[in-house]
Amino acid sequence: MSDFLDNGPEKRDSEYSYKREDINQGEGTYSWTPYDYESKDKIKDKSKKDGFGKKLVKVAALALVFGLVSGASFQAASYGMRQLLPAEPTSEQTVEPVIALPQTTDSDQKVNVTTVSQTSDIALIADNVMPAIVQVTNVGIQEYRTLFGIYTQDVSSAGSGIIISQDDEYIYIASNNHVVSGAQTLTITFCDEEAVTGEIKGTDNSCDLAVIAVKISDIKTETMAKIKVASMGASDLLMVGQGCVVIGNALGYGQSVTSGVISAKDRVVELEGDDGEMVVNSLLQTDAAVNPGNSGGALLNMDGEVIGIVSAKYTNEAVEGMGYAIPIDYALGIIQQMINSEVVNDINASYFGIGGVDITSELAAQYDLPRGVYVQQVMEGSGAAAAGIEQGDVITSFNGRTVTSMSTIQNVLQYLPAGTTIDVVVAKASDEYAETTYQVTLTHKNQKVQ
Repeated sequence: MSDFLDNGPEKRDSEYSYKREDINQGEGTYSWTPYDYESKDKIKDKSKKDGFGKKLVKVAALALVFGLVSGASFQAASYGMRQLLPAEPTSEQTVEPVIALPQTTDSDQKVNVTTVSQTSDIALIADNVMPAIVQVTNVGIQEYRTLFGIYTQDVSSAGSGIIISQDDEYIYIASNNHVVSGAQTLTITFCDEEAVTGEIKGTDNSCDLAVIAVKISDIKTETMAKIKVASMGASDLLMVGQGCVVIGNALGYGQSVTSGVISAKDRVVELEGDDGEMVVNSLLQTDAAVNPGNSGGALLNMDGEVIGIVSAKYTNEAVEGMGYAIPIDYALGIIQQMINSEVVNDINASYFGIGGVDITSELAAQYDLPRGVYVQQVMEGSGAAAAGIEQGDVITSFNGRTVTSMSTIQNVLQYLPAGTTIDVVVAKASDEYAETTYQVTLTHKNQKVQ
């Protein structure tokens, strides 16, 4: 196992896994970045000069390559897809909406819910769901280093979000972590172009999810009457080849609609986030066009239900129609926790008690290890040590969450106070990596033993 820690793996190709070496983070044919806008002409010139290279395709996070559209020149402008596609369906069967995150409010200002309709009419789906999609404008501060020193400048970027729930005080919007990352202010623009300030309710960089809260008191009554809460579908029940629709803030111009099919399921994609941490997700693949600004937007089934949150795509000029979305069945539990839970304060913060190494797909293939976190060190006196977790074990599940990195564990811990007992699934090194479930009682973070 020393080779595992000292030498690292050799790259091994996998049909269903796109490796870190394949990530395009700004070089090549696209140069969209969260805080660096270049003109379309400049991008076109780069695409002519840059070679195809040895890679057939490259994966890129929308946050780093194309998912956020930056610059003051991209202002939100909503328009109705129904005007472009006015055809009406010959028949429609409406059923009760499926709401995965029920609205917990008795307020008179209760947002309507998108209907669930068995129709293949894309114009009807767009007209129904667009009121549940918002534009997210992130204004942050960028540092620039020059010969004359370091200076800062306000920069803005644009992404998308989905209205997913409400209570008596707030409307909650699901989006990507990279859409809100680094924000000094967040502006939410609704379907009627009314803009209000939003605040980050929770983030999880290990799976690139975030929740934004908007105070109902800040939203005009007229806007409340127009916006909707999106209905949730079941991504686990999808079949390859089923039709789908993408709605989001493409190019920062406002809402737009594309359509296609579910091309594949369970595509394991590894991306490096803007914080340098690896984000590993098992994603839905679609050939529906995904464009700059679609980050955090909705992937819908043909009933108008959200089945995924758009997050990434291939960016090489030789490849077309390979966009990715976080499956909603996976995302909802994490989103629900962000809405319902508060981050534990420092006094009650918990501590697990391991030092770990992320097991990437390359490491898993080379050393025949399960995916998860390799336990490099167990701290004496910690909950992990008391439960029987040992150096060399691999943590595969933590409090019900599949573990893809140390960030997964850290993101779960932020909501758990000291003294909480959780289930941790461990692949035991001493038992040929057979899985065992341990009950671990978390200790106090401020009392951890080094």
